[in-house]
Amino acid sequence: MAEELRKYEKMLKDNKLKITARRMTMIELFLNEDRYLSAKEVQEKLHSVYPSLSYDTIYRNLYTLKEIEVLESTNFEGEMQFKIACSDHHHHHFICEACGDTKVIRYCPFETWQKELQDVEITNHKVELYGFCQRCRTSA
Repeated sequence: MAEELRKYEKMLKDNKLKITARRMTMIELFLNEDRYLSAKEVQEKLHSVYPSLSYDTIYRNLYTLKEIEVLESTNFEGEMQFKIACSDHHHHHFICEACGDTKVIRYCPFETWQKELQDVEITNHKVELYGFCQRCRTSA
């Protein structure tokens, strides 16, 4: 974990951002959770350590960390959700609608889309599948 945190400290430095205990605690939270979290969930999880940390401060930090690609985001149920960015290989995600658990989907249909859309240039894409994980399906 310490090695991973140093990597994120370097990302903050490289982007001329202060390395604060709050930011590092937030990054550590996302490393431990490995799922999408809302700003409200982040606030609830950090409340015991930082009881005066405002929702606005959390939201600003989430967007800052997203801008420098520490976090990635998705819009889920009308609310922006964040998770630690996946940077080791190209893939997509399945996201459980109940618990937010995220599973990696390694298959990418990009080449099929490019063949079907020969007259366009696709510059980027993001695929997310939503449903219920096995644990949430069986507990409902």
